[in-house]
Amino acid sequence: MKTLRNNKKLTILVACIVAFTSYSFKSDFFEIAKQIEIYTSLFKELNMYYVEEINPAEFTNKAIKNTLKDLDPYTNYYNEQDVEEAKISREGEYAGIGVSVRYSDIGIILTEIYQGYAADKNGLKVGDIITKVDGQQLKGLSREQLSEFLKGAPGTSVKLEVDRLGENFNFSVIREKVVYNPVPFYGMIDDVTGYIALSRFNLKASSEFRKAYEELEEKGMKQLVFDLRGNLGGSLREAIIISNFFLPKKAPIVSTKGKVKKFNTTYRGTNDPLTLEMPMAVLIDRKSASASEIVSGALQDYDRAVILGERSFGKGLVQRYRELEYGTQLKLTISKYYTPSGRCIQELDYANRNKNGDVPKFSDGSVNAFKTKNGRVVYDGGGITPDIKSHFKPITVATESLLQSSAIFDFGTVFYHQNKNIITAKDFEFTNRDFRDFEIFLISRDTSFKTEQEKLFSKAFASTVDLRKEENLILKKLKESKIDEIKKNEERIISLIQDEIISRYYYEEGVYQNRLQKDKLIEKAVNVLNNKDKYHKTLARE
Repeated sequence: MKTLRNNKKLTILVACIVAFTSYSFKSDFFEIAKQIEIYTSLFKELNMYYVEEINPAEFTNKAIKNTLKDLDPYTNYYNEQDVEEAKISREGEYAGIGVSVRYSDIGIILTEIYQGYAADKNGLKVGDIITKVDGQQLKGLSREQLSEFLKGAPGTSVKLEVDRLGENFNFSVIREKVVYNPVPFYGMIDDVTGYIALSRFNLKASSEFRKAYEELEEKGMKQLVFDLRGNLGGSLREAIIISNFFLPKKAPIVSTKGKVKKFNTTYRGTNDPLTLEMPMAVLIDRKSASASEIVSGALQDYDRAVILGERSFGKGLVQRYRELEYGTQLKLTISKYYTPSGRCIQELDYANRNKNGDVPKFSDGSVNAFKTKNGRVVYDGGGITPDIKSHFKPITVATESLLQSSAIFDFGTVFYHQNKNIITAKDFEFTNRDFRDFEIFLISRDTSFKTEQEKLFSKAFASTVDLRKEENLILKKLKESKIDEIKKNEERIISLIQDEIISRYYYEEGVYQNRLQKDKLIEKAVNVLNNKDKYHKTLARE
């Protein structure tokens, strides 16, 4: 009898749970359906009665992006054009003229010319602004519209009108297949030290890296400097394969954990490594993110390489693409990833924005300690902290504003057109004396680099006329003040300007040729690799 009563209670409990779950699911479904119906009826009324014509695609695109903006910045909606661009980025192949671009209200700004491709062969230059394509004026067009103009089938011709520092030029360019190599440079630093730079984790990353590694090994490489600086990430799969090159088969490389259990996975090396013994130094900086952090984090946790540079970006989130209707996609964050020691290196806590919408940093709160294979202490929250830090000073607020502006890029454009030639890539040096020219450029010609104080001051004086003289004096003081602030990071800025200038004459390859001769972090990495006692001591338990 007692058993019967217990069975009845259990049946009632299960029924309650099922009913609650069913109600919860129906409630959620009803709420979703309700909100969709509200939006549909609102859009119908606007489309029928609003005084001006409404573009349905643009209207919906904005509505969706506004819906997603309060989540993390990696959860994005992709319309048909965006899907194609994302595919190009992942695969590293497309048909075009061989350029990287930035879109503006004026037109399409060329930010990089790929050596040997159509744009390069036809004389287009970094800094050129395409203002017309096949007679179509580009001014005022949306980013989505601009992104379509340079694409086309290989062999087709496109006519371009270009603004080059105020002068107009015309070009006729034949589109061709463009292949982006994620290993922009590799070579021998000395008789035994190899160097490989990886700029992104597209689907060619592991195969191109392996090719470079094997070629350097044939040349006598006994130790490796692996440069991940500026690498914003990409394919999780490629990061796992490259980590496996230096870690044992079946070793855990990264784990993912999220709300949906089927996405919770531990990824292990599935192949025999290239080497488990070769000494390695991995270079990272504040722009090394995502897949770069998976690789550097795994190698650090296994004490497989000395990590040098600056604390990395801190992107510990994993995204996946979901197919939507009519060829569109949703890229959404599905989980967080964890290094082999158990660290999640995510820096920004998007789930707990404050009342002003600001995102707190995990690294500003309490962080947790973990241990590497050898027992060294490492921490979560706030990226990968290098074992040996770079010589650069912390970035000031003014310098951060400078780096977010186009000032260095614009200075490079002016410098290039004022100087027909420079010395060889490996020997070129932008000196502290040259930095004065950059200061003059910022004060007299640049309009992109504005500090928060300048913006607020200009806004406050926007409606005044009588105080124009006083306004100019104060603005002059503010400009002088920001120059003083960025000079605190002069060495870092000089390095960036030097790279920018060299790339105009000798492309990306020239930048790396110069770094092998003059980059202090590469020099520090080689010194660590050459000093076996220091190398092993760095990786030993503290």
